[in-house]
Formats: sequence, C-alpha cells, structure tokens
Amino acid sequence: MNSHFSTFIRRSRDAGLLVVQPRMGFGTVIDMRLGLSAVAKLEFPVIGTLTLDSYTRVGDYRTPQVCLDKGEKLNGYPIVTHSVTATRNMLEGLFGPNFPVQVRHGTALPQNVFRRLVEIGLDASEGGPVSYCLPYSKIPLSKAIQAWAESCHILGDGSECAHIESFGGCLLGQLCPPSILIAIALLECLFFHQHGVHSVSISYAQGTSLMQDRGAIAALRELAGQYLSDLDWHVVLYTYMGVFPSSFEGATSLIQDSAQLGKETACERMIVKTPQEARQIPSVDDNIYSLRLASTTANNIHSIRILSSQEAAYRDEIFLEAQTLIDEVLSLNADIGKCLLLAFNKGLLDIPYCLHMDNAGRTSAYIDPDGALRWARSGSVPLPPNLRYLRRRQNDVSSSELLNLLNYVANKYDGMTC
Repeated sequence: MNSHFSTFIRRSRDAGLLVVQPRMGFGTVIDMRLGLSAVAKLEFPVIGTLTLDSYTRVGDYRTPQVCLDKGEKLNGYPIVTHSVTATRNMLEGLFGPNFPVQVRHGTALPQNVFRRLVEIGLDASEGGPVSYCLPYSKIPLSKAIQAWAESCHILGDGSECAHIESFGGCLLGQLCPPSILIAIALLECLFFHQHGVHSVSISYAQGTSLMQDRGAIAALRELAGQYLSDLDWHVVLYTYMGVFPSSFEGATSLIQDSAQLGKETACERMIVKTPQEARQIPSVDDNIYSLRLASTTANNIHSIRILSSQEAAYRDEIFLEAQTLIDEVLSLNADIGKCLLLAFNKGLLDIPYCLHMDNAGRTSAYIDPDGALRWARSGSVPLPPNLRYLRRRQNDVSSSELLNLLNYVANKYDGMTC
C-alpha cells in the first residue's frame, strides 16, 4: 500500500509539477490548524508540515505544557505533549490523499515521536541515525543508530504505508562536499529499508554553485536508481540551509534559483524557506508567500535542463566519489547500522566542521574560485585517487576564511541587490 505522501508525490510528478512544502510549526493546536488550513487551500501541489518544537526534540515533554499554560510561544508543535485526540481533531478535514502531512522533528532518539505518529494515523516523517545525531546531538552515534532502528520498526509496523525522508543531504546545512551528503542520504535510506520502511525520499541541500548542484542531483538520481531499485523513492531539494541573505530581494532571488534548480533537475519535492529567515521565525503569511513564489517559478518551467559540459563533469566526479564511499561503507558489515558506526570509527565517513565526538574531524572543505564546494582535507575518506582538484589545496582553511565561506551565499545574493 502506498502512503498518502508517496501517492501524492507520484501524482504530481506525473502531472509535471514540483511539490512545495514549508517548514512550519506552531505551539498551539489552534495556531497549527490555522497554518495547515492556509497551506491546504493553495491551488498548487503542496504538502503540510508539522515541525516540532525544540523541547520535544530533546525528549522534554513537560516544558511545552508549562509554556502553553503561561501563554508563551513555542518554536514548533509539541506532538507528544498534545493529546492524540487534540492532534487528530486538529488534522480533521485537512490531512488526506489531497493534503499529506509530514512530521519534521530533529530528534536523535525519535521513538516516542514515532509512536505518537502511529497513534494519530500519520505516515510520513524524516531524519536519520546520522543526520539527526551528528549535527544536533551529543548522544553517541551507536545509541542513535539503535534508536532509529527501533523507530523504523515502530513506524513500519504501525503503518502499512510508512515514509521516511533522509535528512542526510542537509548535514550541517552547508560546507559539505556533495558526495558525502549523497552517500549518507542513500545509506540512511538503505538503513530505513533494512528496518522495515520501504518508501523513502533522499534530500539534497542547495549548495554554493548552481552548476555543481545540477551535476550533483543528476548523480544522486543515478545512484538512487542503482542502490534503491527495490524501494519507492523520490528526491527532495532544500533551499539553501546555511546563512540566508538578509535583504528581501537577495533572499527572494535565492528562493527562485532553488525552485528553478529543483524543477530543471526533476526533483519531485522542495522544502521552501522564506525571505524572513535571517531575521525572525516566519509567519503563516511569510510561508504562503514563499510557497507561491517557489511553485510559480518552478512550474513555469516545462522541461528538464540538459547538463552543460561543466555540469556533466561535476556529475561524473560526484557520482564516482559517492559511489566509492557507499561501496566502501557497505562492505564493512551486512548490518547497515554497524556499517555506519564502523565507517565513522575508521574515519571513512567524516563530516567537515562537525564537532560530534564520533566524528573523526580530519576533513575540511572550501569553496573554489568557480563557487564549487571542494574537499580541503579528505582525512581517511576513501576518495578516488584520480580527482585532480584534491592536489590544488596545499593548506587547511583558516578561521577567517571559514567565516567568509559561511557567509558566501548570503553575501553573493545580498550583493546582487546593491
């Protein structure tokens, strides 16, 4: 049986339309319903989101109730704190085949969140044992892997149509070479499959170069066809996840570029940010504006873009890097959870600028003169030996250079408006 989520995606894809989705979450039942209702009324393909609050993400289900009792705002929906009945009533008349809803949570130990999803009757979430542990948590990776194995079974056993999106393509939001994002996203999808979830999506976060991104997404789709042939899968693109432009014009231009990128590379779904990201938590109206902007931009494009020679070169390079990484990791053990743990222990998987204790920390990345993300130091990551660009960098990234790299996209788009 297909989920509302995957069926809706497939129907929109067959119609040639990119599905857009906000990252919206509010603390009260009333506010959350108002937000979902506004999204559900839109006249183009859109998916609703329940983004959870920061307390729920770390397993604190009491503080949200204290805040709600005091009339204080939360930065998301406390799905475990609110009763099952309250959330079901909130979704009544909204959630269904024409308006799927995904729970987005940021939780390294998601068992209670997934149990609540099953109780409510929702069928789609996201995250992963690596992608929701290393960036967001101090929890040992071994514990997160065990928790996510349990959680997949909770969701898979509780719903015949469970869907999980790997957040692996968004690790740390920026400054990760595309190959390691793709490798971790695909490895997490294989992990979900091994633990009973057969409908997945693979995330990819827009980077610093549209040309490199086009090549990367082409490589991702080829690799997904190779490794996920037994699964129902689609690709979800994220508007740039790092420091966002501070100007309205710059942010708007960035969102439009990401929407164009998504449609031209045949992505099925897009997670949309808003021009207010740099200044405040976006309102419902902010989200509606951005959803319209992204959908209009994307769905005015009627064909997939043929890769230029440079984009094809990026595709080939990234495909080879990611394939080498995936095969090396999968060779370690028949259990993919053990593969992931061993790979990080050995430094075969090593996330640049990630401070988690289970990350080796021997890699770094930089932005080359063409705007592409590159390895500065590759540590023990098993990259193919014939990648010429690895020999271009003779020194590591300094702290001042790192600051410039973090602001590269924001400065680029804000500079366009000057």
